Amino acid sequence: MKVLILQGSPRANGNTAWMAEEYKKAAEAAGHDVTLVNVAKKKIGGCLACEYCHTKGNGACVQKDDMQELYPLLAEAEVLVLASPIYYFTLSAQIQAPIQRFYAMMKPANVKKTALLLSSHSPNVYDAAIAEYKLIAGFCGYEDTGVVTANVDEQKTEETKQKVIELVAKL
Repeated sequence: MKVLILQGSPRANGNTAWMAEEYKKAAEAAGHDVTLVNVAKKKIGGCLACEYCHTKGNGACVQKDDMQELYPLLAEAEVLVLASPIYYFTLSAQIQAPIQRFYAMMKPANVKKTALLLSSHSPNVYDAAIAEYKLIAGFCGYEDTGVVTANVDEQKTEETKQKVIELVAKL
């Protein structure tokens, strides 16, 4: 399967990046074609609600930023993995922008399955982010393969790595 991982942490060697990389390694080892994009390093603006994409744009966003690199990857992806740190009880702004920009295409059409990887310094801060993810997956009709969370005591551990590998096994 074609797997696209959108990693939304600005910390290149942080916990979220580590989980995304572990997912990538496990998926590649299982024979999947994986692309990992650190969207935090991209210049992607939030949706402008201008409706250009659904009027004159025929599905193309009026903004010509780094999201243009993601649209072809999203169009081909069969599995979409979102990886984000928790910033103030929700997904990072860096991953929110590309998610909002899915609107131009309504939804990545070939995606069948999704997963969510979350990290935070604190425990018990994941509910809002998980709820948002489940709403998006449900709206799009995607199969949720699961969520892995890792607070400060669980980050970069063998136990968390095994949980990530278990998600890949559901592909």
